[in-house]
Amino acid sequence: MSTKLVVFGLTGDLSRRKLLPALEHIFATGDYEDLTVVGVSRRAVDVSELLTSSLGDDKLAARFSFVTMDLAEAGDYGRLKQSLDLRPDDQALIYLSVPPSASADIVDFLGQAGLNTPNVKLLFEKPFGFDYDSARDFLDRTAQHFSEDQIYRIDHYMGKDVATRLVALRKSAETHHHSWGNHSIASVEVVASETLDIEGRAVFYEQTGALRDFLQGHLMELLSLVLMPVPVDFDETQLAHYRLQALEQLQPADPAKAVRAQYDGYQRDVQNPGSTTETYASVQLQSDDPNWSGVELRLTTGKALDRKLSAVVINYKDGNYEVFDEARITVDGRKLDAYERVILEAIAGRKAIFTTGPEVLRSWQILAPVQEAWALDDQPIASYPQGSSSEAILANTLQVA
Repeated sequence: MSTKLVVFGLTGDLSRRKLLPALEHIFATGDYEDLTVVGVSRRAVDVSELLTSSLGDDKLAARFSFVTMDLAEAGDYGRLKQSLDLRPDDQALIYLSVPPSASADIVDFLGQAGLNTPNVKLLFEKPFGFDYDSARDFLDRTAQHFSEDQIYRIDHYMGKDVATRLVALRKSAETHHHSWGNHSIASVEVVASETLDIEGRAVFYEQTGALRDFLQGHLMELLSLVLMPVPVDFDETQLAHYRLQALEQLQPADPAKAVRAQYDGYQRDVQNPGSTTETYASVQLQSDDPNWSGVELRLTTGKALDRKLSAVVINYKDGNYEVFDEARITVDGRKLDAYERVILEAIAGRKAIFTTGPEVLRSWQILAPVQEAWALDDQPIASYPQGSSSEAILANTLQVA
């Protein structure tokens, strides 16, 4: 079966930094001779120039092609379908590496053009909406044209080594991680900190902020792997169901136990004096699951901090702790990065690492009280010097509050 990976936004920043290097690694294995890549662009693109500027050479140019089309013109989607010319035993992976505001319209056009047959899979990048209502609307619009089986919502943190190790440890009855709970654990911290600032992504970040960019998706999903029930007959194909069970037990977040702040200089970077968009967000949660009752759960993310870290920290009641941090997954002796794994899992039709619609909606429900409180807060946002520690920001902001 041949696979055509159709990427809306192949010339964009995400594709240049993540997708193209991942595809280079995949092609280098020699195992995917039937995989080709079709970029969709509003303007003509020089494939050799794109690959050379992104990867250092154009040796993969024969595997790439481009279709030029107006994304707002319904008739152009018919031309795309003709260009792809899918046979019954082919599959197309349509990857929407575009702003969320454009995704729903593209999905409508794809459906109207008949590019939604069972051999078509749809891959979305987060964020999936910006609150519960927008996520609900987006899911409903998508469901008009594509079944849930065809939809692959990407949270690339689920493709990282930290997530894979957590799943392996939780399902193994031979380790103490299998029976994690309040009998031994005092608190759980899920952290994603960066030393970099917003790196010129002013428009994206002003529309998104730290809570939506990292905490609602990446960190909530990692937390669900820690809290998920582990039945005796653990079935990894049901991983999304286990994650959802954990999310359903989480109480709505208490705004009084949530912190937001912004690094000094952010308003200059985005040229928006008075902006209240947070570059640091920390939320404390509690679970109604009897196994986790009383355990403090905290999700924290921030930019322009003193260190780069993606980790789950388990603090035990006996004073010991364990840190599960970021690395790369080894498959058949080869190191995979998260996006490489995302593409390969989608090609194979394995959905365990992808986010389901109910998970998206539940995570927004949990954070809704914090979003509402922050939207109504007319006070200037707290600030922190670039290079601050997460612990200092949290302590200072809670003290002021």
